[in-house]
Amino acid sequence: MTDGRAPVLHYYETVDSEDPTAVVDLFSEDAVYRRPGYQPMVGRAALLRFYGGERVIAAGRHVITRIVLDGPAHVAVEGRFIGHLKDGSRVDLGFADFFTLHDTLIVERATYFEASAV
Repeated sequence: MTDGRAPVLHYYETVDSEDPTAVVDLFSEDAVYRRPGYQPMVGRAALLRFYGGERVIAAGRHVITRIVLDGPAHVAVEGRFIGHLKDGSRVDLGFADFFTLHDTLIVERATYFEASAV
């Protein structure tokens, strides 16, 4: 197994290029993605529906500020997403992602977003 940094950084480059099929190819066949506001997405078909149309993001880029490794298979990422949504609104939002990898494929991903404190 390789260091998890390279496949995770490749994921962000690919998702920012806005090619849904290329993004889904980075996941295993039975991958699970958990994201606030959505039911868990299981398998490449569900991921393609998300990245190919259900995702509210129109375009933007991820700025990675920290990567933490727990062995070769577990990677935590902190960063910001800067872009715009399909409704035309701008977004600049902090996030944290947690990946589980098998070799270079993503088998699990969980995303958490920054929220304003009240």
